[in-house]
Amino acid sequence: MALYGWGDVVLGRIPLRETFTVGEAGGDSRSLDLEGQESYPPLTRAQVVARHDGINALTPGQCIPLTFTDKPERNGYYKVKSAASTYTEHLNERVTADWKVSLERVGSDAETDLQSRLTGAVRLNDFSLTGERWHAPPIGHYGYYTGSTNATTMTRTGADGGMTVYRGVPANVSPRWGCPPTAYLTGRVKVTTTGSQEVYGVDVPLAAAGWALSNGFVNVTPSASASFDVQAYTGGGWRSKLWNVSVAGSASSITSWDAATLLRNDPEMCIIRLIKSQNPGRATLDLTLRRGSRFVEGYLQIGTSATLAAYRSSLETNTSFAASGYVTATGNDADSNRFAVGSARTFTAHTNGGVIKSSATSMDFWIGVAAGGGSAVSGDAATDLRNQYTACMPEAIYGVRR
Repeated sequence: MALYGWGDVVLGRIPLRETFTVGEAGGDSRSLDLEGQESYPPLTRAQVVARHDGINALTPGQCIPLTFTDKPERNGYYKVKSAASTYTEHLNERVTADWKVSLERVGSDAETDLQSRLTGAVRLNDFSLTGERWHAPPIGHYGYYTGSTNATTMTRTGADGGMTVYRGVPANVSPRWGCPPTAYLTGRVKVTTTGSQEVYGVDVPLAAAGWALSNGFVNVTPSASASFDVQAYTGGGWRSKLWNVSVAGSASSITSWDAATLLRNDPEMCIIRLIKSQNPGRATLDLTLRRGSRFVEGYLQIGTSATLAAYRSSLETNTSFAASGYVTATGNDADSNRFAVGSARTFTAHTNGGVIKSSATSMDFWIGVAAGGGSAVSGDAATDLRNQYTACMPEAIYGVRR
C-alpha cells in the first residue's frame, strides 16, 4: 500500500498514488485516461524524480500491465497512447510531478495473450554451433503455447522464486502465454541506481559507480577492486565472484567507469553501456541481462587494435574448452558452483579463467555460473549456458486478443 493509506496504481513498472477518477470511453477502441500527482514529501526526492522520468519514458504503442489497489476491475493490459509529467521543485520545501497518461485497453489477462516475438538469427560463431533457443516468461505466467511443437521445461530458483524456463523453443514461432497483470513484474530484469532506486525507461540519469543490473539469478554491480562483481543466486543466497575486463591484456584492468547509460530497459531485457577514457580514445562495454538467464552478456569495444580480455580477478583453477567456445572452473567452489565464461568467436583462455583476444577492436563474451557445479542439472551445465548464449533471441512483447 502507498503512504497514508492511499491505494497504488502500478503503470508498467512505475508505482504511483492511485487516483480517485479513471476516465474511460468506448467506441472503436476502449480508452482509459489517468492523471495524478507524486510529491516530496511524503516520497523521497529521488522517488519523485524517478517516477517523473518513468512517465515521460513511456513509448506510444508499448503494451504494459496496469494494476489498481482500489479499482481491480480496471486491471489489465493497455497500449500507451500518450504520457506526460510536469516537474516542479520548490527548493528545500517540496517537489511535485503532475502526470497524465492516455491508454488503450487491450484486455484483462483472461482475454489477452502476451506474444513474445523472438526474432533474429543464431549468434555468429566460430565453433559451428547451432545453439539452443530458450525463453523465460514472468513467474506466474500460464498457458505457454508454441503450436504443434512443445518446448521442454526446467525450473530455476532465484531470489524471486521458481521460474519456468522453456528450452528448445521451435524456430519461426512466436510463443503466446497468459499472465495476471499483478504477476507480470515478478522475476523481471531491473536496473537500480544510487540508493537502490529502480530506474524506469532509458532516458534517465544512471550513476557510473552506483548501478546494479539484476534478474534474480544474476546480479552485476561495480567493484572497488575489479571491473565488476557478478553474483549468482544459488542455495538460497547471492554468491559473489569478481571479474576484470581490460583493453590492455592483463597489464591494466578497468577498475572504475566514467559514465553509464541505458540502451534498453524492459522487464524481459536490459542493456547498460559503460564508458572508460583511455587518453586518448575510450573503451565501451555493453552488458546485457535477460529474464531467466544464468549469465550476463558482454561486448567490449575500443577504437584501435588492442588485446581485449574478460577474466577472473584472482586465479581460480580452470579447464579450457576454448576450441568449443568456453572455459569453466575445474572443481566446485565453496558454494558448490563452477564459474563459466566464453565467447562466440575464437579466443585464447586466460590463465585466471576467462577469455582473451589479441589484435582486436571488439570482443563478445558471457560470464555465468554452472549452478550445482559438477552436478548441475540439464540446462545449467557450462555447455548448456554456452548453447543458450549462442541462440539468445531478441524479444519484443505484444498484447493480442485471444
